[in-house]
Amino acid sequence: MPKSDLDATDRRILAALQRDGRLSNVELAQDVALSPSPCLRRVRRLEDEGVIRGYRADLDRLKVGLGLTVYMELKVGLHSRANAEGLAAALAAMPEVVSCAMVSGDADFVAEVVVPDLERYERFLTEHIQTLPMIASIRSNFALRTLKSAGPLPLPAA
Repeated sequence: MPKSDLDATDRRILAALQRDGRLSNVELAQDVALSPSPCLRRVRRLEDEGVIRGYRADLDRLKVGLGLTVYMELKVGLHSRANAEGLAAALAAMPEVVSCAMVSGDADFVAEVVVPDLERYERFLTEHIQTLPMIASIRSNFALRTLKSAGPLPLPAA
């Protein structure tokens, strides 16, 4: 288990920013009971250390025309470091793949794919995924309804 050097104040800052990444430094400082200067120094340190990787808008997939989410389970044919790294790199380069993990179990990778509709998914599958020579099998699981989307991380206590 990686050990975290985050103290209770760092964790309060991270929790507040996960709730609202648009907080001004003054609002954040008030939220975590710090004055603005030390709060800003802590945020910058968390950014410099890579704890905070970035800020972005959380978009409604349907409202931007992305109505289909598919969880693809991919199995590598010949297990080798080169095949695994090649598949990982290929998936990471595809904008339709919004998240991906190497996993244990029946599949080797699980990729979350977001596209407008079934027709676009078929084209993505046939033109991009099925052309990768290291893939032995593909299983597509279509999301019927999203019950919970990626949200704040449950930060462990200090």
